[in-house]
Amino acid sequence: MKNCTYILKCNDGSLYTGWTNDMKKRLKIHNEGKGAKYTRGRCPVELVYVEYFSTKEEAMKREAAIKKLNRKQKLLLIQKYRQEKN
Repeated sequence: MKNCTYILKCNDGSLYTGWTNDMKKRLKIHNEGKGAKYTRGRCPVELVYVEYFSTKEEAMKREAAIKKLNRKQKLLLIQKYRQEKN
């Protein structure tokens, strides 16, 4: 399993950043309302950004860095990710 940092777009338009070592399982948990307290009342959520790392520590460090960004910076990060993905 790969460690990753991710951003979710919640049903209310807000963004949630987290990390996991099983993205598919984590996304399912969030959408079942069993994930982070923040996302529980904001389902369904959509995965809009994911970045993979070799270690848990790297993923957690990236999560912390993304959480320090403002909304505009996060949206630019998501936009760049989507452009690179296509």
